[in-house]
Amino acid sequence: MVLADPEGNEFCVIEPGNNFLADCGFIGALACDGSQEVGYFWSETLGWPLVWDQDQETAIRSPRGGPKITWGGPPLMPKTGKNRLHFDLAPPIHGDRQAEVDRLLSLGATRIDTGQGEVSRVVMADPDGNEFCVLTPR
Repeated sequence: MVLADPEGNEFCVIEPGNNFLADCGFIGALACDGSQEVGYFWSETLGWPLVWDQDQETAIRSPRGGPKITWGGPPLMPKTGKNRLHFDLAPPIHGDRQAEVDRLLSLGATRIDTGQGEVSRVVMADPDGNEFCVLTPR
């Protein structure tokens, strides 16, 4: 059943007995519009294994459990404007942000110039063009 919160954001209530989400807890999955390639990208980026890869649909999940992140495959919705939801990646405390940016570029990300000059984050996009930020390590 598809419902919407007071701001119009859609979410699904899944019936009991759904095997795909059975061991996820109250929030089963963050469902995203996206290609198989972007599922592979985020799997490599986060170091989370693919738990679903079928018919161009993918899903990943933290090795520690919890909700899954899923991508439904084609057809993709046209992208209009900035996404309402994006990831902020935080390199390890003593990590090298530039090394992380270089690693993400090698996995298929691109840099985005937001015209904000020097900021404490690097704005990037995944292979489907979804924005995310790499924060400065603390």
